Amino acid sequence: MRCVSRRLPGLLLLSLALFLPRVGWAEDWCAAIGKRLKSVPAAQCRALELQPAAVRSQQGRALMWRDLPPPAKKLASRQPGGRAPRVLVIGGIHGDELTSAALVFRWLPWMQEGEATHYHWRVIPVANPDGLLAGKPTRVNANGVDLNRNFATPDWHKDAHAYWQRKTERDPRRYPGKAASSEPETRWLESEIGQFRPDVIVSVHAPYGLLDYDGPARQPQRFGQLTLSRLGVYPGSLGNYGGVHKNVPVVTIELPHANTMPPAREQRAIWADMLNWLRRNIVARG
Repeated sequence: MRCVSRRLPGLLLLSLALFLPRVGWAEDWCAAIGKRLKSVPAAQCRALELQPAAVRSQQGRALMWRDLPPPAKKLASRQPGGRAPRVLVIGGIHGDELTSAALVFRWLPWMQEGEATHYHWRVIPVANPDGLLAGKPTRVNANGVDLNRNFATPDWHKDAHAYWQRKTERDPRRYPGKAASSEPETRWLESEIGQFRPDVIVSVHAPYGLLDYDGPARQPQRFGQLTLSRLGVYPGSLGNYGGVHKNVPVVTIELPHANTMPPAREQRAIWADMLNWLRRNIVARG
């Protein structure tokens, strides 16, 4: 007993040492987010109880996420087979699309209300923190890679660089990287898709003001004022990786402005229409 009692303080200190950095990441991360996204104060960010992933960004920033399963009693009573449909929501994959991250933060409390509680949500509000939190926000990550051209799609090796050179004229904002999945942020997103096994992926972008869609299931026609206008898939894009390669429906919400949030009424309309589409078209695939 004496040996055990002597070890306890050390074990407690070790546990505290492991816990405190995680808390510190959240504190620092939310403070930085609050300065960059005026619609997401640091205190509000901290209240959302996001957790740091084991993986960090290229510059060592925390990659934050939140898991929101349905209440146990609702899952047991409403979901066949005991499994709710899983929805993976990703914002801020392009760091200069500030509204794409801000809207996902706005949605997080709504996911715990009403009809939304029938789903199992996994939420990544800022997939590219280095881009978002750069001195001047950038589309690309700290390595200068467009994460939405870096996913390991089957056509990446053959087409990614050819497409970048021919179609974008080597636009640095759309550089696909040296290799597929070369970036820690991309590898983490791919691992989340593989581990979570979503029934649908919702990716929020700006500023085209439309809906895009890839994959199976009936495509949505309208969320709020945003109407369907399919843009096609690109080598290394999430729509290609999820919707075509993984056969998981991918809805891309393109907000009208990168720096100005839609009016509150439009935010609610997009949310309500998305829930309606989920209810009609997305079921747990087991």
